[in-house]
This record gives sequence, structure tokens and C-alpha cells, in this order.
Amino acid sequence: MKILITVLCLCFTITTFSQNYKFGKVSEEELEEKICSIDSSANAAYLYKYRKSFFEYNKENGFELKTEIHERIKIYNQEGFDFATKQIRLYKSGGAEERISGLKAYTYKLENNKVVGEKLDKSGIFKTEASKYSNQVKFTMPNIQPGCVLEYKYEITSPFASKVDEFVFQHSIPIKKVEASFEVPEYYNFKVNTKGFLSVKPVIESGRGSITFTNTARSSNSYYQLEQKSFSTSKVDYSKQINKYSLDNIPALKKEPYVNSINNYRSSVKYELSYTKFPRSATEYYSTTWEDVVKRIYKSSSFGEELEKTGYFEKDIDALIGAVSNPAERANLIFNFVKSQVKWNGYYGIYADDVKKAYKNHVGGSGDINLMLTAMLRYAGLNANPVLVSTRSHGIPLFPTREGFNYVVTWLRLPDDSVMLLDATDTYSVPNVLPFRALNWQGRIVAKNSGSGLIDLYPTTKSKNAMTMMVKIDEEGTLEGSYRSVKTNHKALSFRNKYNGADKDAYLEKLENKYGGIEVSDYQVKNDKDLSKPIVESYKFIKESQADIIGDKMYFSPLFYLKTNENPFKLEKREFPVDFGYPSTTSYKLIINIPEGYKIESLPEATAIGLPENMGTFQYKVIGNAKTIQVLVTSKLNQSIISSIYYEALKEYFNKLLQKETEQVVLTKA
Repeated sequence: MKILITVLCLCFTITTFSQNYKFGKVSEEELEEKICSIDSSANAAYLYKYRKSFFEYNKENGFELKTEIHERIKIYNQEGFDFATKQIRLYKSGGAEERISGLKAYTYKLENNKVVGEKLDKSGIFKTEASKYSNQVKFTMPNIQPGCVLEYKYEITSPFASKVDEFVFQHSIPIKKVEASFEVPEYYNFKVNTKGFLSVKPVIESGRGSITFTNTARSSNSYYQLEQKSFSTSKVDYSKQINKYSLDNIPALKKEPYVNSINNYRSSVKYELSYTKFPRSATEYYSTTWEDVVKRIYKSSSFGEELEKTGYFEKDIDALIGAVSNPAERANLIFNFVKSQVKWNGYYGIYADDVKKAYKNHVGGSGDINLMLTAMLRYAGLNANPVLVSTRSHGIPLFPTREGFNYVVTWLRLPDDSVMLLDATDTYSVPNVLPFRALNWQGRIVAKNSGSGLIDLYPTTKSKNAMTMMVKIDEEGTLEGSYRSVKTNHKALSFRNKYNGADKDAYLEKLENKYGGIEVSDYQVKNDKDLSKPIVESYKFIKESQADIIGDKMYFSPLFYLKTNENPFKLEKREFPVDFGYPSTTSYKLIINIPEGYKIESLPEATAIGLPENMGTFQYKVIGNAKTIQVLVTSKLNQSIISSIYYEALKEYFNKLLQKETEQVVLTKA
């Protein structure tokens, strides 16, 4: 019995010790763990992730938002070394900025069966300006190696009470334990927006807080002619709501192909300030409805006021369109003028810094460029409005929020009721062909009267890539011939952005490597700068080993190096919709000259397969005669987005497509 009690006590001691999350209390068991207990494929894992955000009163600045962070990470192998680098973003605006303090970080290892920690030196901490809106603090943990445990903590003080960072409960690596809390004084009202597939619900508690004020009173003594000061204190009590989260064994959120932004599906909670109500003050609303959001954005001096400025461009626009009365022609002239005059500096944002300055310096952010474009179109008598957009990497604003948008484009309705979506940040963009980054569900139009409405950002017109090849294959399996492709819309936009800005020799080398060492000659591109016409790409080529020769037979795929090599959809189950960005048609037409002395023994059978609800089709046909083989393949994706409920059908569709494209032509010696 004593032995049993001793064993139970020992087990309890080990369990308790291994679950000690106090900073610095890393256990031997954590360091000895070779494989993550909740995901054997994990390269790293959060052993513990803690965050506490709360408001603290400061007599100089009023309420400030404070956030305490404590994280402990296990590195299992070299592939997990990326998690040894931490980047912390600190917002800044109008002279105010967030501050970091109390940063401590250690790398823990086992040396002679003892836990030893190596401290991060201050010289290894770097603060840089990431952009005009944020600074960045970055550090890499010292002396990392497989098996080590990393631990760090710090505090952020923010003057931006309305900007509460998202509480993220899921990452690309698993998490064993999460504890988080958010404390809110009664003066602030936040909306809670939850996303992701995990069940995340807080335990809500009530608490009390207080603010102590020191009052100074002055009095004078007429007899001694002295001024005296007396001090008194007063205290204001307030209530606060405390939201606590505790989760265990959270699986990793792994990247999958054709996802607009994995962050859209990451389990998290976002607190969005709805309104404030301080004693003896009026209620100030921030974002309760979309109408509130739009009204507040439009009234901003960096949005509505910038839209009203016209003096800096009036003479130029008058000269540009003075002799043109057709509205569509006017719109196109102005659109191309802005693209040529002002280059995008890479900054995202819905607000303009200074449209006049951007116009003068010929460079600006997305807010400068597209608000300027909108203003010019309005000046020309056209019905134009800005459209708020959340780019693909930024996520989808599912709830009324000012922080959900990070980009702006221009909407235009012509007198014939046709509509254009325009983005002048991209030199090669054309009307209704937005850059891929902006193709993210829906945008929100901001009208002059502060009204708003949703507009679909996905195009309805298909982008096409039509490829034609004339080839001959010799007795040794070497393929020689010519290639020509015609690309339209987003296919053309993507090509122009890659080709026009690239070194041509490097581009050609990359093309040859893409197809496994193909030799390309007479490479030509037509209409690379003429946006009114499709891209036409052509070249001659030679590629060896494109057929297997066994005895008197020759085997090859009729699509050769253009065939699909793998199914992009490998997971058994998928929770996210498949987002292709835009509908498309890809077609191949090949004429293959049969080698002298060979004849056709067998050809792949023709097939046609389709996705449910006419979401896509694949047609495949191979026909031949004594001298040639003709291959006709067409693949159509009719929708930009396919719901996850059709994932099995989509996966099977690509399996069949892959299988058909790898089927071989068999030739035999005559």
C-alpha cells in the first residue's frame, strides 16, 4: 500500500511539475519530449500561450490598453527553427505609438540532466520602422537546436484604446495550452466577432476597478503673505467585465491550396469597439452598423476631404478630355492617365496620405491613387465612388468593422448602366480586371451621401489561356516543335506583371527550368504593353526523353510536358471553400507528327467529365490518322469559388483529369 501511495504521489508531482506555466519553470519532461503528443508531424508546438489585455488609467493619458504576452515554444527539429524568430508589430498614428517593455527571453536545454537557460541579449533585439503606420520589434532566440524550449514574455502599452489586436487561438503549429483574458471597464462597449471551426466561448466574470484622483487646493495667508497648498484625493469606482478563455490541445491550421486567406478560417476572437460612454459625456459611436462604419470613414479628413480636392489636377484633366464627350472614352483616358502618372509605393490602406503630394511626386499608396482616380472621374462628370476592399491576405470583414478593410478601388457606372471596377495601382490592370490581391469576396461602396452597398469583386468573364502546339517526335523520343499561347484578362495581367518587370534572359532560363530543361529558341511576346489586346506568347523548342521506347513500341502522353502531374487537393476532408480567384478556361490543341516507320496501335479514349451545378467541365479527345495525332483538351472552371461541400467532387474531378492526361499513346513499328 505504501508503494502504491508513493507511486501515485510521484506521478502527481511529475504531472504538476510538467504543467507549471510560470515563466522560467521549464521542465525536464518538456525538454525530453521528442514528438508532439497531439501531432506527431509537428516541427514545433506552443506548450503554453498566454495573453491578458486590460485597461489601466493614467492621469496624463487617461485609459491605456495594456497587453501581457507569455509564450513557451518547443522546437522538435530543424524545420521548426523558423519559430525561433519573433516579430512584434507596434502601431503608430499622429505622433502616438505603442510601446513595448519588460521583454525577457530564454532558450532552454538539458545539460548534464539539468535545465539550463540562455538569456537573449539586448543586442539581439532590433526595432525598425516597418511603415509609416507601424514599427517592428524583432528578435531571434539564441543558440537554438532540436529539442530546445523557447520562452519569452513582454508587455505592450497602447494609446489606441479602440485597436485591440485579435485574440488568435490557432496557428500553423499545434498548441497544448492557451489562456487568455480581456478586461473591459464599463465605459467601453465592444462587439465580439468569432471565427474559425473551434468552439471558442469565454467564461464571463464581473470585477471592480478604481481611479484615484489627486486634487490640489491653494490658499494664502495674508499675515505672512504666503501661499499654501493642500492636497486631497478622491476615488471613482467602476465595474468591469472580464472575459476568460482556456483551451487545450488545439490542432494546427495547415495551409491548403486555393485559399484566399488562411486567416479567414483561423479560430480567433476579435473585439471591435462599438461605442464609449464616459461620465458626464455623450455617447460616442465607432462601429455598430455598416452605415456607422461608412459614415465615419467618409467623414475622415484622409478620405472624404481628399476626395473633394480637385485644384491640383483640373488643368491636366481639362486638357486630357476636353475634346472627348463619350463617357467610356473619358473614363479610360483618365484611368490610363493615373496609371501612367502615379506609381504605387506598395502601401495598402483605405485612406490617402496626401493626394496632391502623391500627384506631384508621382508616387503614392493605394488610398492616394484610387481616391485620386475617383475624384478625377467625378470631376469629369461621371458617377464614380470608392469601394472599400479587404485584400486576400487580409481576410474577409464578416462584421461591421473599420479595421476590416485595408485597400480601396474605384467603382464607376456609365450612362448605359454598365459598371466598371478600376484599380490604378497596377500598370497592367484594365477595367473589370482587378489585381489578384483585390479579388476577395465583396467590397463596400462608399457613396457621397455616406450611403453604402455591397458589390461582388469576383469577375464573371472567364480568363483564357489557349495553347497550340505543332510537334514531331523522332525515333529516340525527342520532341521538337513550336508553341503558341493566347492569354486574356487575369491570365494576361498575371503574365504581364511577371514578364515586363523581369530580366529577359533570367525569365527565359526560368521558363526552360519550369519544363525540366526544355531548349527554347525564337521566343517572342506580342502585346506585352498593348492592354487592349491579348498576350500572344510563342517559341520553338526541343525536349528530349518525351517517350519510352520498349522493343518496337513507343509510349508517350499526348500532352507531353504540359500534362498535369499531381492533384492539388490531397486532404481527405476540407473545411474551407476552394477559391480560384476568377473563372477560367484552359485549352490545348496539339498536332503531333508520327515518326516515320511507326503507326498508331492505341489512343486514349475520349472523355467528358463535369462538376456539380455546372461549376466546371473537362473535355478530352485524341484522334489520329496515318501521319498525325490531334489532341483537343478543354478545362473550364465556371465559378471563382467552390464550396467545401463539393470538395469530394472537386477532388475526384481532378483525379480523373490527372488520370486521363497521363494515359499514353502507343505507337508500334509498321
